[in-house]
Amino acid sequence: MKTDKGKKRVPGRRFATVAAATVLAGAVVGPLAVTANGASRPAAEGRHARPTIVLEHGAFADGSSWNGVMERLQADGYPVVAAANPLRGPHSDAAALRTVLDHIKGPKVLVGHSYGGSVTSEAAAGDPQVKALVYVAAFLPAPGENALGLTNKYPGSTLPDALDPVPSTNADGTTGTDLYIKQDKFRHQFAADVPADQAALMAAAQRPIAQAALEEKATVAAWKDRPAWDIVTTQDLNIPVAVQRFMARRAHAHTIEVAASHSVAVSHPRLVADVIEKAARVTR
Repeated sequence: MKTDKGKKRVPGRRFATVAAATVLAGAVVGPLAVTANGASRPAAEGRHARPTIVLEHGAFADGSSWNGVMERLQADGYPVVAAANPLRGPHSDAAALRTVLDHIKGPKVLVGHSYGGSVTSEAAAGDPQVKALVYVAAFLPAPGENALGLTNKYPGSTLPDALDPVPSTNADGTTGTDLYIKQDKFRHQFAADVPADQAALMAAAQRPIAQAALEEKATVAAWKDRPAWDIVTTQDLNIPVAVQRFMARRAHAHTIEVAASHSVAVSHPRLVADVIEKAARVTR
């Protein structure tokens, strides 16, 4: 395990990178491990309401991709909502997510996976009740950037060759292209460390993303004024690890590296839940 300290941009915030080289049965091994049992925390913490954890899935997935994470968060006493992501474009998807956020009272921690990070970065802007952001193998675009451009910033993504484009018609009658991952390539591309039978179900249930959504440029970036955590997946074939590290470093995020596929929330739910709970504790 290695920790590197970067420059502080906001007083009291730090940038740390932790290499989690060994993850067994979803548990974090080593001093990074976060105790998730509420009974083991200081008694004073129990007197404060816990924030609601709002989870936003990304492309080629749905809310069920958070099931293992939600199970652990709920067992630890956190209220959880897994929002449905339309996957049409960061601006409209963020507007849809804001309707969920506006309905939830009290402090919130907003978590985005993959393209969902583009959505959460916009949806949280201007919302003082979003106290922390967690990015899980996700995009952290700056204004003017898009998912496609960030993916191609460094080599390593094999996603283009795995895609299955399908013509689509939008509600307003305009046409476009929806992108799926070919089912016979899904596990290798998206979920290499997920059991084969589970990955097959994920492939069959995947939701497509509009190609235009990957090309739409960000206009705001909530990570500029909010504490952020970032889980970087070093065996990711969708978003190259060099790209993930670049975005995390730029955001001054508390960064945890793990040898996992893009579907780290499925393959290592305990690790993901632990990081979310660590972010949640800054709100209390």
